Amino acid sequence: MSFQKIPPGTRGPSGMPSTFFTRSMMRVMEQLHRFRGDRFQGMDLLYLTTVGARTGQKRQAALSRFHDGDGWLVVASMGGAIRHPAWYHNIAAHPDQVWAEVCAREFRVEVEQLEGAQREAAWKRITAEQPRYLEYAAKTDRLIPILKLRPVT
Repeated sequence: MSFQKIPPGTRGPSGMPSTFFTRSMMRVMEQLHRFRGDRFQGMDLLYLTTVGARTGQKRQAALSRFHDGDGWLVVASMGGAIRHPAWYHNIAAHPDQVWAEVCAREFRVEVEQLEGAQREAAWKRITAEQPRYLEYAAKTDRLIPILKLRPVT
């Protein structure tokens, strides 16, 4: 399984948090999430595990999830940054090595990048539920990818 990577933008915040900061926040979020349940700041969470595009090491990211039939939608917004998040590049490099943890259960998942009318319908649903994504989209000129994750049985 693979997908065509969407090109980065030409405008948007470029100074993103350091790796140390990101990993520290990840540990804090993970502890809070496991203690409080599946919600953080009004968002349903999942933990996405990918294999690093350059390192080959497993990487984990906490993401908002949106239930969608037989799986979940995740948004590669990176807060409206000029570039896509690392996890998006990792999926593009290793699309068959992706896992999602939801409600303390881990699943190997297949990934589909939504396009066209399917993406637009998902975007409307996501922004109705979490309007902050409209703010992220206003910061950048890149098309923010929406990915569907389906558990592999």
